[in-house]
Amino acid sequence: MLNHITIMGRLTRDPELRMTQSQTQVASFTLAVDRDFGGRDGGEKQADFIDCVAWRQTAEFVSKYFTKGRMAVVSGRLQSRKWEDRDGNKRTSWEVVADNVYFGDSRRDGDSNDSRGSFSREYEAPKSSPKPSTPFEELESDDGELPF
Repeated sequence: MLNHITIMGRLTRDPELRMTQSQTQVASFTLAVDRDFGGRDGGEKQADFIDCVAWRQTAEFVSKYFTKGRMAVVSGRLQSRKWEDRDGNKRTSWEVVADNVYFGDSRRDGDSNDSRGSFSREYEAPKSSPKPSTPFEELESDDGELPF
């Protein structure tokens, strides 16, 4: 049987990073996922608010690089959880257990005033790169005719 889900949406709040008793990292967050169609009257699109949970390194990644309003693509499995509320009523919650979380937008599309910094500031490409040594060499002149 197959249980795989991929969703894309914006975080409704900053991820909440916690530790279990065994010191395993877990991050909880909610994505607002737009539906492909508008309301019944053809008006504004509706959104579903989907709870997500990430574990271990994925949890650390999400809590470090994602904030409220950022677009995220979450790939994982759909899972139900049964619990009892304060009044003793049996309840069921559904959540996506994230195996992978990807950026759904670029930093310049998102909030550039984020105090956590951006990848362009954290990583700077080398100023010049040496030419790789290969058995191929570039032709000096081009006569414009293709050999086929």
